[in-house]
Amino acid sequence: MNGCRTFWVGTIHPENRPHVMPVWGVWVDDAFYFSTGRKSRKGRNLAANPACTVTNDDGEEAVIVEGSAEEVKDAAVLEQVAGAYKKKYKMDPRSMGEPIFAVRPRTVFGFIEKSFPKSATRWRVGNL
Repeated sequence: MNGCRTFWVGTIHPENRPHVMPVWGVWVDDAFYFSTGRKSRKGRNLAANPACTVTNDDGEEAVIVEGSAEEVKDAAVLEQVAGAYKKKYKMDPRSMGEPIFAVRPRTVFGFIEKSFPKSATRWRVGNL
């Protein structure tokens, strides 16, 4: 997923309906990091319920990550994330003054379209 430029993040609206939007994001160590406006629908949904799904933008080699988003406050981690963003997108997400979230995978699904269903795989946190 490091080669993916745009990701899709699915959150849960307080009325229990899904909300999916594209985001930029980076993987640092074992977590996916992205920024969104605190007052955006994603931001408000995550404040009410941190459960979310992150996917890459390639249906032919799909990766689907389920986890919980947590706002990052640690300055050292934010510096690492900013470095990864600068390298990938030529920008620092901290400059927007909005929260940066970390999603640590709980369950990951993946498959390669050409070899589906043989390639369909599920990993759980203990197996990652």
